[in-house]
This record gives sequence, C-alpha cells and structure tokens, in this order.
Amino acid sequence: MQEFMPYRIRGGNVVLKNKLNVEDKVELACIEERTSKKKALELYDKKLLDTLEVGTFESLSFIHKYLFDDIYYFAGKIRDVNLAKGNFRFISMTYLSEAINNIDKLPESNYDEIIEKYVEMNIAHPFREGNGRSMRIWLDLMLKKGIGKVVDWSKVDKNDYLLAMERSPIKDLEIKELLKGALTDKINDRDVYMKGIDHSYFYEGYKEYKTEEL
Repeated sequence: MQEFMPYRIRGGNVVLKNKLNVEDKVELACIEERTSKKKALELYDKKLLDTLEVGTFESLSFIHKYLFDDIYYFAGKIRDVNLAKGNFRFISMTYLSEAINNIDKLPESNYDEIIEKYVEMNIAHPFREGNGRSMRIWLDLMLKKGIGKVVDWSKVDKNDYLLAMERSPIKDLEIKELLKGALTDKINDRDVYMKGIDHSYFYEGYKEYKTEEL
C-alpha cells in the first residue's frame, strides 16, 4: 500500500496531497471543481445513481470515489485523520468505522428519518475532503426513494444552510424546516440536478464553473 501525507505545506498554504502533484492551493481548487463537477454530471447522465443501494455508506463511498478519484488518493476511503470545523470535532477516526456501521442501520422511511440520517453522517464526516458535496447527492437519493422528492438546492440560501448544519448536531429542527421548504417533485429533472450541483459546490466556496457549461 502506498503511504502518503494527507497534505503538503507550500509557502504557508496547506495543500492536500493529490495525484496531479499540484502544489498551489488555488490551482488545485479550480481543477477539483471543474473535474469533479464533470464527474457529478456523468453520475446523472450515465444513470449510475440509479444502480446504487440507497442510504448505505457503500453508496456514499461510491459517489465520493467517482467525484474525486481523478484527484485524490483518499477518494472513497474512510479518513485516517481527525477533523474539526471551528469548535466542533467530527467523530474520532478511532470510532469512525463503528459509527458508520450504526448509521447504515438507521431507518429512512419518512422525511424526518432521512434528514436525521443525513445529519448523523455529517457528524461522522467519513472522508478527508468532499463530504458535503458527496452527502448532498446521497441525501437526494434517499429523498427520491423515500418520499418521491429531492431538494431544489438553488432555493436554499448558503448562510441559512451552513448555520442550520452547524447547529444540527444539537437540534436538527432548523435543517429539517429549511430543506422541507425547498423540496420539489421534479426528481428526474436534469436542470434541477445541475443547478443543485452548482449550489452544493457554492456552499463550499467553489463557484468558478457552471455544470451546464462543462
């Protein structure tokens, strides 16, 4: 097994170790956005999402690997580092596999259960990078199967979403209400999907490319 550090430090910038040997953070972000958005569109156009077992970590891992495998060695693999965002620490890597197994068993028979499962997976944060973008596709698959709807992410304000997700480990009512107001029954609408990808990336600071133009 090839061993590698999860990042390089270059000129004071932390740059994730990548298959392309890009050492500039801005350049890597542009490549990552363009490449993975193309892959996200392929997931839809090749109907690969329809082949997945909805709501499982296996399906989430497939999505993550498909999006990021051209760029990162860790694509689709459970992280082997601890992560934190602000003052919040995601589940320790020591307990991560066990947590994922427990999340796999959570029910997803109605809207509330689906969002609760999504929140728990976000707390686990199973990958080194790209969790949010992968999990929002994963969430829509659960909603599509469970209630015949998906989130129209273009109707979900970035700041409202990020704040609701930040608070969700303590109280998930806010994220439930926010996403419920953006549900649509256009579950097979390519335009809704593409706009959703663009907004999903925008939440994470990626906004250089439009999916429809790639």
